[in-house]
Order: sequence, then C-alpha cells, then structure tokens
Amino acid sequence: MAFILMSFSLPQDKQYGPEWDIPAKYKNMENPHKGDKSLKNVGRSLYMKHCRSCHGNKGEGDGPKSRMLETAMRDFGSEEVQSKTDGELYYMSIIGRDEMPNYESKIEYEEDRWALINYIRSMK
Repeated sequence: MAFILMSFSLPQDKQYGPEWDIPAKYKNMENPHKGDKSLKNVGRSLYMKHCRSCHGNKGEGDGPKSRMLETAMRDFGSEEVQSKTDGELYYMSIIGRDEMPNYESKIEYEEDRWALINYIRSMK
C-alpha cells in the first residue's frame, strides 16, 4: 500500500522572523495620545479591520490568515511585545516589513495610528 506524505508546517513549527531593525527616529518617538481612553473604540475598530485576520481576536497570532504566513507571530500580550517602546510598536505596526504589510495609506491619520498602538497596549 503506497501513500504520500504531504509537507506542511504547523503553527508551532514556524520560526519567528529576524529582529526588527528599527530606526532611532521611531525607537524614540513619543506617543502623543498615550493613555487616551477616548480613542479605545477607534483603536479596536482599526484592529478588527486591519489586524485581526492575522493576529487574532486577542492578539495571540492565531487569526485565520496566520496559517498562510511563513513566520510565526508573537502574542501582543507577551512581555516581549509589551516591553517595546510605543515608537517601536508604531514602526512594526504601521511601517511593517516582509509579511507585515505597510499601513501608512490604509491608516492615514496619525491619531488613528496611535489609537491602534494604544489598543495593542491594552492586550496585556
């Protein structure tokens, strides 16, 4: 009896991508809307529209599209993610790289971008 083994990778088999090379301009960037609770619904709405499909409902990297990606995603609630500066999260979330797309044209307003960063901060 012959059978074929299909090659596929399970989410737990995926590796994280290389460390991000984030310019100093972003590392030191201040969040002018840090702690602004009035932006929570804006951040949540943007997350649901642009991020949830890959990052999942709770930011755990388990969205339906995550299975199609080559690299694993970190949990937004993890110490590793939450220890990043707001500017680093901004760069990673808005500027992107490789499989993480650029969102500058999709999230045009700075206030909205920071609302998204604030929402990601709330996932701890």
